[in-house]
Amino acid sequence: MTMLKSTIVASALALAAAPALAQDNPMVGGAPMYADKNIVENAVNSADHETLVAAVKQADLVDTLMGAGPFTVFAPTDAAFDKISDESLSQLMMDEHKGQLAQILTCHVVATNAMSDAIAGMIADDGGMHPVPTVGGCTLQAKMEGGTITLTDEQGRTANVTIADVRQSNGVIHVIDRVLLPAM
Repeated sequence: MTMLKSTIVASALALAAAPALAQDNPMVGGAPMYADKNIVENAVNSADHETLVAAVKQADLVDTLMGAGPFTVFAPTDAAFDKISDESLSQLMMDEHKGQLAQILTCHVVATNAMSDAIAGMIADDGGMHPVPTVGGCTLQAKMEGGTITLTDEQGRTANVTIADVRQSNGVIHVIDRVLLPAM
């Protein structure tokens, strides 16, 4: 009986020491997203966000997004980046365009922790559309299309939230299907 108790105690301790998934935290890009890891620590594990991670590194935003936050990040997938021409994306990733890349990326970041139910509530309170000011100085327009939150950028391009409420230690990620751009 002592050996059984030891095994149970050891198993319980091992489970307690493992990184905890947030309750109902979705998988993203085939990887678990851990609520006790920050935005960058989780994003690097998503097979669907390799371009975003490379762009965040190129724009020198890693330390910022590893910071305390809170942040809400509308995270475009690789498929969203594929909608940008290879030539345009290659130019944005050049050192001489680092400032422009940083502005585009920070137009996907809000300086708060906004879960989808809060965003939906703000949209409803504002009569169907809610302005979302970003860290990059852009204002996105959030609205509901059926049960989906959509974001329209300053160029009139619309992104859909495809995976909502991915909890992070320093905020939340909402996966989107389009790269949002500032007014140029």
